[in-house]
Amino acid sequence: MLRTVAIWLLCLMLTIAAGALAIVLVNAKVYGPQQQVRDYIQALQDGEGAKALGLLRAGLPEANPAMLDGEALRQSVAGLENLQLGESVKTDATHVDVPASYTIKGHEYTTTFKLEKVGTNWLFFSRWSFVPSTLPTLQVQVVNEAEASLNGTRVALPGGKGTFAVFYPGTFEAHFTSENFAAPAVDTVVDHPDGAKQLSLATAPTPQLVEKATSQVKGFLDQCADQKVLQPAGCPFSLALDRVQNETIDWDIVKYPTVAIEPFRGNWVVKPLSGTAKLKVVEINLFTGAAVPRELEQKFDFDGQLAVDGDDVTLTPVVSY
Repeated sequence: MLRTVAIWLLCLMLTIAAGALAIVLVNAKVYGPQQQVRDYIQALQDGEGAKALGLLRAGLPEANPAMLDGEALRQSVAGLENLQLGESVKTDATHVDVPASYTIKGHEYTTTFKLEKVGTNWLFFSRWSFVPSTLPTLQVQVVNEAEASLNGTRVALPGGKGTFAVFYPGTFEAHFTSENFAAPAVDTVVDHPDGAKQLSLATAPTPQLVEKATSQVKGFLDQCADQKVLQPAGCPFSLALDRVQNETIDWDIVKYPTVAIEPFRGNWVVKPLSGTAKLKVVEINLFTGAAVPRELEQKFDFDGQLAVDGDDVTLTPVVSY
């Protein structure tokens, strides 16, 4: 009889111990603060911005929300690898820090999430929530444009600037591409909620635009060289000689200008253009009357006004006399 009671008591104690252990494990694994972080990261990976925002208990700054949902959000964490959640560290009786380490493009980062105990479930299980915060922001700037691509999403940038609310951790890549102007991709990692990050796009003319402008400059100068006169009309080069055989006048462009286009006060301008022309002509000596073949080179300068309307590019020469 006593043996039966002892066995029963032992089984009861083992059952109680197993139950207590199960409560501890469930409390740590299912209801622990790390689980909140796991759920939050998963919401980011699923592109569920509303769920992530609710879990994070974060307020929205005055910023464009284009990065907070869908494909743009999924793209922000697509490169996040090797995620490891560390043990929670108590900061006081009801608050903990949970470190999350991960890699992005081979670089190691750590984000510390702050959580607080907000109650219990079923008397045994702790209930944790993120400490309320405000989402960080990302400012994007682009030279002489009013839009760009951010994480594969086309976004408006009025006046060349825009501020976007973003989740963390995340990677954000911006670029601008068109037929005539482009800016190479730049990216940044937002790994904590404090402060603001910035991406600056250095827009520049594409080779296609420079080729179009260069072709128009060459066409203009070739038309000048086709004029069989000493002072071609509307052209940046000319020579004054006393007496020549008019039928021998022959202009040639021996050095075409290099076209360079750069931003200036919100517009695109052409840097001053310089080249060299050669004149072949037979000159008549005023004293002897002899016909003397001559070759004369002249350096010239002029300006150009650039107009770009969609795919149409016009470079208008401006010649000063």
